[in-house]
Amino acid sequence: MKRDDCFRPFISPNPITSFNPVQISPKIDKRSFISPFSSVIGDVVIRKNVYVAPNVSIRADEGTPFYIGSNTNLQDGVILHGLLNKLISVGGKGYSIFISKEVTIAHGALVHGPCYIGNKVFVGFKSIVYNAIVQSGVFISNNAVVTNGVHIPKNRFVPPGANIDTQEKADALSKVPADSKEFAREVQRVNQEFPASYNLLFGENRCSCGVAYDGRRKEGAE
Repeated sequence: MKRDDCFRPFISPNPITSFNPVQISPKIDKRSFISPFSSVIGDVVIRKNVYVAPNVSIRADEGTPFYIGSNTNLQDGVILHGLLNKLISVGGKGYSIFISKEVTIAHGALVHGPCYIGNKVFVGFKSIVYNAIVQSGVFISNNAVVTNGVHIPKNRFVPPGANIDTQEKADALSKVPADSKEFAREVQRVNQEFPASYNLLFGENRCSCGVAYDGRRKEGAE
């Protein structure tokens, strides 16, 4: 195996299927960090300074494409997947999943397309966002569900364990409390330092797929 292929198939083009016959590889900005224990598959664009923690699955093999904006962090155990041919229009282009800038997707959350997530949204631990439009500044608490085609207005607070499955429920949500807003800001501050720091830790060399690694060989290795 060539060294520049060392992280395949964890970061790879989508498999050829009857419903998705063209293979497209992920496009990952070199200033982002993808953990070697995660997978990024298919037509996925990852912009600068994105942090993808261990055991994240970004799988654009059915619903496609995905877009992940700059300074976003996807924490341990996050899953991104989408339904076939179900798209959200952003800037005149269709996306299965569109995640904007400075978004936090916290540990164990599921984001399933079709969905749109606006700037500076916080998606809490083990929450689910599926078939929804979530506007900028929304705070989705742990174990909440946002689904059924709802549109969450800007700067709204989804309480822990809530099931927001009608537009009436979405429209009734209150504004994000100050303590939750500060919590989201602090999580962003911490995670925006991780890409550069982890890239230094793993090494300056780059796999063709975009993952950093230490190119030094151990003595006696083939």
